[in-house]
Amino acid sequence: MNFTNKHTVRATSYLLFLLAATQALYTLLRMAGIDFPRQLFWGTESILFTFLMAFAGAAMVRAKHYHVGWSAIAFSAALNLVQVSVGLTMFTPFREAAGQNESLGPLAGAVVALSFMIYYAAKLLLGFAALIFGIAKMKDGAKPLGGLTALVGVVAILANGILIVFGRNAFLPSAVAGGFGVLATLLLAFCLIRVASED
Repeated sequence: MNFTNKHTVRATSYLLFLLAATQALYTLLRMAGIDFPRQLFWGTESILFTFLMAFAGAAMVRAKHYHVGWSAIAFSAALNLVQVSVGLTMFTPFREAAGQNESLGPLAGAVVALSFMIYYAAKLLLGFAALIFGIAKMKDGAKPLGGLTALVGVVAILANGILIVFGRNAFLPSAVAGGFGVLATLLLAFCLIRVASED
C-alpha cells in the first residue's frame, strides 16, 4: 500500500481531529458527572495514537520543511500512548491495592502523577507543533488561522510546562493546561488540512 506525502499529511490531520474530539467529549462527560466506559475511550485513543505515530513519522521523513514540527507530533503520540497505557493497565490495580493496604496509597498516587507528567509533556509537544505550523501558515498568507494556532500553541507550551515544573497541584488548574492542549491539537489539525490541500 503506497501513501503519498499528501495522504500522510491528510491522515495525520484527520487523526488529530478525532483525538481532539474524543478528549473534548471525555472532558464534557466527566464535568457532567455522566458514567461512561473509560476502557472504550482510552482503548480507542490508544489505537488513534498508534496510527498517529505511523503517519506523522512518515510525514516527518518525507517533508521538505518543518521536520521539528512533525517530530513533535509523532513523539507526542508516543508519549500519549504510554500515558493512556498506564491509565488502562495500572490505575485500577494500584487503586484496589491501596484500598486493601493504606500504606500503598502514596504508590498509587505516584502512578497517577507519572501518568499526568507524561500527559503534560505530550500536550507541550502538541503546543510546540501548533506554534511551528501556525507560524508556517502565517508566512503562507493564512494569518488569522496561523496567528491563532501559534498563540494557542504558546499558551499550551507555557501551561503544560508550568505543571511539569511545579506539579499538577500547582497554582494552575490541570484542566487549563489540558484544555489548551486540546485546542492546540484542533487548530493544528486545521493547519495540516490546509497543508494537504495546498500540496
